[in-house]
Amino acid sequence: MADIDLKNLTDRYVAVWSEPDPDRRRAAVRELWSTDGVHVLQPPQEMRQTAEGLGFDRLVLEARGHDELEVRVTRAYEEFVAPGTFVFRSRGDADRLHDVVKFRWEMVPRDGGDVAGVGLEILVLGADGRIVSDYQFIEG
Repeated sequence: MADIDLKNLTDRYVAVWSEPDPDRRRAAVRELWSTDGVHVLQPPQEMRQTAEGLGFDRLVLEARGHDELEVRVTRAYEEFVAPGTFVFRSRGDADRLHDVVKFRWEMVPRDGGDVAGVGLEILVLGADGRIVSDYQFIEG
């Protein structure tokens, strides 16, 4: 496994979700994730409850491969960042155990104020240092 600078990795990861330029965002997705990399999002509680009410015991939201990952990142950008409402930032608590990296991020109002959302990211890295699996838990 390549020697990984955790601050650099987490800064690049968080930055891709706030990147306004589609070409730069596309390039960043390809630099961060492996070709068949996957992003798995823990669905919000309301979605899980609705799924349970329909008889589904689990609900998985997943984007696999560069094209789907680019769509996922773009949609998050359009919903949270593009309107000028929020920005994402790392909490600076990254840690690594072999090929697994964990860190927390937060979503804050662009103009200052209280944290609006917090998430935990668990990344599994490939031998080249790119993300093979990305598990995202929304914590608040």
